[in-house]
Amino acid sequence: MNSPFVYELRNPSKIDSDKKYPALFLMHGMGSNEQDLLSLVNGLEATFYIFSIRGPLAQPPGYAFFTIEGYGKPHREVFDQSIVQLTNFLDYASKNYPIDQENIYLLGFSQGAIVSMTLGLALGERIKGIVALSGYIPGFVKEEYDIKSVQNLSIFISHGEHDPVLPYQWGVESNEFFEKHGANVSFYSYPEGHTVSLQNYHDFIAWITNDLKNGGNRSGK
Repeated sequence: MNSPFVYELRNPSKIDSDKKYPALFLMHGMGSNEQDLLSLVNGLEATFYIFSIRGPLAQPPGYAFFTIEGYGKPHREVFDQSIVQLTNFLDYASKNYPIDQENIYLLGFSQGAIVSMTLGLALGERIKGIVALSGYIPGFVKEEYDIKSVQNLSIFISHGEHDPVLPYQWGVESNEFFEKHGANVSFYSYPEGHTVSLQNYHDFIAWITNDLKNGGNRSGK
């Protein structure tokens, strides 16, 4: 099985052939690439296999996971195809690397957060945790996707209160949607725009480290 995406891999320097490792899949924002988020997870490769995925669509100066037809409205056909390809990539990584299937995490910014949250809803218990930075859940995903149980999913959602690209309210609505479906949500807001602040970085690193250690038993903020 060939990879459906170009990707960068980071992994522990010493691999125990008898051990399975947690996996963290990174998905960048529109116009960026697979290098963009790696600096945010420096050090986590001691614990995780980290796969940083390049979006399949050219979007100068970089790439994208989907195109949009309007404000907050992805092109449905392109978006659906991307979700299928990302699911296939999880299959590819799981087949080719020693991944612990009980500890699969997703981390995305902007477009990457959008597809990460969608994958969580579409794949349910296959995903252990999600870090969704400045994203939203498309309306057709909420209304038309076959949403699986997220009772055992932990999710960190953060959004800038002054985000000029994707409104803060969309982050609030994502939080409410996951809470309504029984996920273990930690929601964080920051007095920022469409970016990842230093405090945001510290918070999600602490969250993902604690979530892995505690088996997802966390209270929201």
